Amino acid sequence: MYIYIAAPLCSEAERAFNSKVSAFLEAKGVMTYLPQSHGGFLDEMVGRGLDEEQSRRQLFNNDVSAMNKCDTLLIILDGRTIDEGACFELGYMYSQGKRCFGYKTDSRSYIRGRNNLMIDGGLERIVSSLDELGEFVQELIRYSSRDIQVDK
Repeated sequence: MYIYIAAPLCSEAERAFNSKVSAFLEAKGVMTYLPQSHGGFLDEMVGRGLDEEQSRRQLFNNDVSAMNKCDTLLIILDGRTIDEGACFELGYMYSQGKRCFGYKTDSRSYIRGRNNLMIDGGLERIVSSLDELGEFVQELIRYSSRDIQVDK
């Protein structure tokens, strides 16, 4: 199983949380693609003297390529609003028929205690703790291994 982690990555706290989630998932036996670790950062690329527009295109292409390779998406739903890039990634993966689920530890919400229906509608489940995340990932692994056995 290869999980794409769609998450905000603008602050040090967000990036630390994302890294913690990625490490947790990898300890459960799944591969992850975390854009902040695998795709790069625009500021760093421009800081090395690369053209900003070419760098933006390269980062976009890196992430789209990774989404095409991953079979599952985990979107981090924390924050006053859900990260715009993560919303795009959810829509992209959902439109490809890939499994999508969310992780929300933040009590803030957009509409009457819920997310926008276009977000929630694309998610198989929303978990709210590392324990729940671990249990759900184990379910996904069992489900995936059943599919592999049936296809043999």
